[in-house]
Amino acid sequence: MTSATRTKVAEARRIVVKIGSSALTSLVGGLDVDRLDLLADAVEARMRAGTDVVVVSSGAIGAGIAPLGLTKRPRDLATKQAAASVGQLALAHAWGTSFARYDRTVGQVLLTAEDIARRTNHRNAQRTLDRLRSLGAVAVVNENDTVATAEIRFGDNDRLAALVAHLVGADALVLLSDVDGLYDGDPRKGNATLIPEVDSPEDLDGVVAGSGGALGTGGMASKLSAARLAADAGVPVLLAAAADVQAALTDAGVGTAFAARPTRLSARKFWVRHAADVQGDLHLDAGAVGAVVNRRRSLLSAGVTGVSGRFYGGDVVALRAPDGEVVARGVVAFDAAELTGMLGKSRGDLSQELQRPVVHADDLVPVTP
Repeated sequence: MTSATRTKVAEARRIVVKIGSSALTSLVGGLDVDRLDLLADAVEARMRAGTDVVVVSSGAIGAGIAPLGLTKRPRDLATKQAAASVGQLALAHAWGTSFARYDRTVGQVLLTAEDIARRTNHRNAQRTLDRLRSLGAVAVVNENDTVATAEIRFGDNDRLAALVAHLVGADALVLLSDVDGLYDGDPRKGNATLIPEVDSPEDLDGVVAGSGGALGTGGMASKLSAARLAADAGVPVLLAAAADVQAALTDAGVGTAFAARPTRLSARKFWVRHAADVQGDLHLDAGAVGAVVNRRRSLLSAGVTGVSGRFYGGDVVALRAPDGEVVARGVVAFDAAELTGMLGKSRGDLSQELQRPVVHADDLVPVTP
């Protein structure tokens, strides 16, 4: 299979490769070193061909299940974190040992959702990954499951991989798991057809995506969501089976290819739309919704009808239409307390220091449905 999207993946100078738990671990034996070696072989070959590769590796919890004598993936947070503490050590060692066959150094980078949501942490993670790359090392990224809680975790490493792809300015994202692409239904039930190319959201009409399996938290639903997130940010995506890693990292002629939007979002606008935590809400009238969404204008106080949440100038807030639907995100210029006294007022009714936009157009990103 060839297409413009697949060509971009095949020729990408910097890629993020996400590897699912099912491709690395089993409930009975923990880490499968042979499968990990095959994946490392393909990554090394791509790197020797001149491509910078960042690996996002699931499997920490799965790798800790067998050594701890567990028979299934734990459900409670404490046991998940315990399994991750054992598994992360084993996983990092396995990747290091595998790449050592090529005299390649591995650096482990553990992230939480907070590291991406906070601009300072976000920049620190970016610098670490860039420096590892410049030193010729392989960055192996995983969610820090030993400390992440339900409130701060990414939810799955597919989303983490999409965020990392934008963080490092990747030219492509490759999602590898135990499925060989996106189907219009559950292939295990029969009568499902592979969708080789996704060029627009309309190509996904009628697609039913399921949740994760015994070892992972993702599943097709999370992979589809991550692929759409990355593609929306300007990063083409290939979804393929880990067993097809050689083809995926050479001519990209397997799986499902997701075309990227024509222009890449700036790092700041991507952070506002996808990575930052929303601290509150601004409720807009219909005229303000039209101005910020359709005409990409700055939000002025005259169009704000209500404020909810506790936020401060510089925080990210959600902009809601009169029916409550979130239509945009933006960096607010005022504290919630200040805005309360500005609702519905035009610039002429405000003191000079309050006459600037509530959310400037440069800091405002419409939300894609």
